[in-house]
Amino acid sequence: MIPPFLKLNDQIRIVSPSGSIHPEFIDGARSVLTDWGLKVSEGKFARSEYGRFAGTTEQRISDLQQALDDTSLKAVLCSRGGYGLAQIIDKLDFSGFRNSPKWLIGFSDITILHNVITNLGIGSIHGIMAKHLSELPKEAEQVQRLKDVLFGKLPVFDFPGEPNNRIGKAVAKLIGGNLSVFMGLRGSQYDLEFENSILFIEDVGEKPYQIDRMIQNLRLSGKLAKLSGLIVGQFSDCEEDPFMMQTIQEIILTAVNEYDYPVCFNFPAGHVDYNLPIILGTEVSLNVTKERTGLIF
Repeated sequence: MIPPFLKLNDQIRIVSPSGSIHPEFIDGARSVLTDWGLKVSEGKFARSEYGRFAGTTEQRISDLQQALDDTSLKAVLCSRGGYGLAQIIDKLDFSGFRNSPKWLIGFSDITILHNVITNLGIGSIHGIMAKHLSELPKEAEQVQRLKDVLFGKLPVFDFPGEPNNRIGKAVAKLIGGNLSVFMGLRGSQYDLEFENSILFIEDVGEKPYQIDRMIQNLRLSGKLAKLSGLIVGQFSDCEEDPFMMQTIQEIILTAVNEYDYPVCFNFPAGHVDYNLPIILGTEVSLNVTKERTGLIF
């Protein structure tokens, strides 16, 4: 299921469950969300700083738990990713959220929350956060598409094909997010269910051998074999390593070469400015041809 779509004057809250954030980005996000006709609040500790974190573990738990439980809220925007959710995810209670779902928005470290919400059978938005809302033009596609999703216009994507794409069609639940983050949950109660799913992956700043190690874990554990499709987003600031003898795309393609599901590369989502929103935890239709890639929610 997906949470109810937003209407004018609905309430949205900004929280910072992971890394600390420059306050001006929260100010900028508030301005944009207010322009959309929403009533914006923020967690008590959303602007806090405790080392690299947005507050102590207790402060971050408090803000996020209140947002999850507050039935007056229709959406929660995570201000940024960074690091920190792995420290607190097992201290959170999602029973109130399950009974009264709301849109959860974010990416990067927020993948941990996406995992949990996906496993609850609820959709959540992998999309831009406070910094991009503050810095991008208000008419930018990634900003407008996020607004569209929240207000009920589901995305339909159509992009040119990539040479390494593998053609095919699949209809299945979309799962995933940041590769390094969800790999950190492998073997835990927050691990994803890969069977009959389309996996989306993206990452930033990882070396090709580190990416290969994570992909090989998914292969050796049989997770790649269970998929219905694979969407490879942006692997930004990941400099190619000629000593790997393959590009990052080739590393991924080789790992899935014995399976026959569709694979698309260079999907515009990840740690880049052109980060389009996708709804994780919901059924999608993926159609990959030689010329085009289509994704319908």
